[in-house]
Amino acid sequence: MKKIIYTIVAAALLIAAGCTDQKEEKMKDVSPITANTVEEVISELQNEYGDQHLFRIEKGVKQTAELWREKDGDASVFKDFCMNQFVADQTELDTLFFRLSRNFETINGSLLKINKDLKRQLHLDMGDIQSIDLMFGSYNPYAHLTEDFFSNKIAFVVTLNFPYYSLEKKSEKADQWSRKQWAFARMGDLYTARPPARLLQKASTATTASDTYISEYNIYMGYLRDQEGNTFFPEELKLITHWGLRDELKSNYAEENGLERQKMIYQVMKRIIDQSIPQKVINSGEYYWDPYSNRVYDKSGEGMAYESEPDTRYEFLLDNFKAEKSLDPFYPHHKNFIQRKFEGNYEIPQQEVEKLFREFVSSPTVKKVGALISQRLGRDLEPFDIWYDGFKARSVISEDRLDRMVREKYPTLEAFQNDLSHLLVNLGWDKAKAREIAHRIQVDPARGAGHAWGAESREFMAHLRTRMGEDGMDYKGYNIAMHEFGHTVEQTVTLHDVDYYMLRGVPNTSFTEALAFIFQKRDLAMLGLTKTSSEKEAMMALDNFWSSYEIMGVSLVDMEVWKWMYEHPDASPAALKEAVIRISKDVWNDYYAPVFGSKDEPILAIYSHMIDNPLYLSAYPMGHLIDFQLEKEIAGKNFADEVMRIFTRGRLIPQYWMKKAVGNKISGQPLIEATDEALKVVK
Repeated sequence: MKKIIYTIVAAALLIAAGCTDQKEEKMKDVSPITANTVEEVISELQNEYGDQHLFRIEKGVKQTAELWREKDGDASVFKDFCMNQFVADQTELDTLFFRLSRNFETINGSLLKINKDLKRQLHLDMGDIQSIDLMFGSYNPYAHLTEDFFSNKIAFVVTLNFPYYSLEKKSEKADQWSRKQWAFARMGDLYTARPPARLLQKASTATTASDTYISEYNIYMGYLRDQEGNTFFPEELKLITHWGLRDELKSNYAEENGLERQKMIYQVMKRIIDQSIPQKVINSGEYYWDPYSNRVYDKSGEGMAYESEPDTRYEFLLDNFKAEKSLDPFYPHHKNFIQRKFEGNYEIPQQEVEKLFREFVSSPTVKKVGALISQRLGRDLEPFDIWYDGFKARSVISEDRLDRMVREKYPTLEAFQNDLSHLLVNLGWDKAKAREIAHRIQVDPARGAGHAWGAESREFMAHLRTRMGEDGMDYKGYNIAMHEFGHTVEQTVTLHDVDYYMLRGVPNTSFTEALAFIFQKRDLAMLGLTKTSSEKEAMMALDNFWSSYEIMGVSLVDMEVWKWMYEHPDASPAALKEAVIRISKDVWNDYYAPVFGSKDEPILAIYSHMIDNPLYLSAYPMGHLIDFQLEKEIAGKNFADEVMRIFTRGRLIPQYWMKKAVGNKISGQPLIEATDEALKVVK
């Protein structure tokens, strides 16, 4: 952990240093262009090009003036720029749009490749991480891009000619716009703020440091002991927090001694949350640890003194907050990171998302499903049963059997790589298209739990990362790989098959999560273990419902923690830890205690993305709801055809995309209604 601590200190020093001159930087972040100059330029352009261009002229001149700085030139330079660079003729404007799109694809793709390559040692299972790897991995090749393009005035060409539309305006115009007009609007989204490169780099340093911390946070399960000295896990089993711990807990519903294992894992999680976990046992197989009594032993059985992890988890969370908060003054349309993430990134207001989640987890259906789970388990619910996995077909198949099947099929990553096109054919793609998609996806060995990373240029490949053991891929790795396969298929299709580069991708990360969930649910079918029971549809609804219920609580905690940090910007890591634990218990008591029967449980605070991916967690529950609505839409149809039809719409705003895809907005009600019907079927 020494190298990781180096990163913590480096990130903290960088962020602290940035606070000293932020006020001075903000003073410079004021436009010198007066309202009179703006009106004068608008009037001259209107006289030259006519009233039919007045809307674009007004929008373009005003948004360019808002972002103009003293170093860009005085009022006369501003005026000359606008008069010379405004494009009125539609043919010329189209040419400008396509030239910009082509060049942005070159730049975006190349910089993303640099970013990926510099993080290879951090993200892939390639041996020890050295301090130089952390330095390169923290480097953000994008940091200076925005400022460079304002300096050379390319950004101003965009702001002058392509109006920015607020989320409200996009919603009003959605049905009126053609595909090209949507693409023009996305061009207008590119330069709405002018954050300093120095602060962007510091934000990148903070997220890279926290990501590396999480990627190296493993628990050696074979070295866990209960108070009687019993161990329940193979000596070689090493699990990353929280994903590996959670997935191991899920897998034990069908195992002998499963309940004892689950209780031990839950105890480990609580030690991580409250930071009472001994520093010696993190990413180490040198000591035995009893997570119940929190005692540490050496190999001879002698008790040892130790220090607990010193609130490191919350130091990283706080560093990410400080880095993002330092950028707040430079975003005129979104006053803080919460708004930037939800209204700017997700394009759904935070209040709307929170309302959607709170209504869902308050549904009376939750208690009914909880009672069914308790009945199926033959015991009262435990807090960790938020991860109950018994509605999946694999829940009745032992983990050992699944591991054997997967290892036999995929003894190496190359074997999985070579099978991608075959998997796509099994899912409904024709052979030619399956090969085309598969050849644009590279499979890599993940250091962490696994992730997918698409390309920003059609010249490069998407990357699918999953964990690979020395003796082959196990079921957990395969299950993750199928999830990441869904991501990379989406990333490939929405880059190569969408008509305009500026519309590449999906509305937000919830939509790529939805397709990843859809692929992941088909993992057993790809192994030839298709469940043919008449209960299948009902079981899928119940599984999605319970997964949504669990992750919505996690997301509510995440949102409340960020609100708290904004209310307490000078909090210490220790104070933040106390707040996170209190918030997680409050959310539990409001929405989970009535179902589980136990109060003050902190488990909703265990998710690693809370630490290494700021405010990402809302993407998962939205993804579950979208997943369910999409599954209903494609049921009985050719899977591949529907995926291509739906996802080639590209990056429209979320609710409009959903209306075009399934006829309705994102909603929890269809899932609740389907779950109520499922409860009549499943016993």
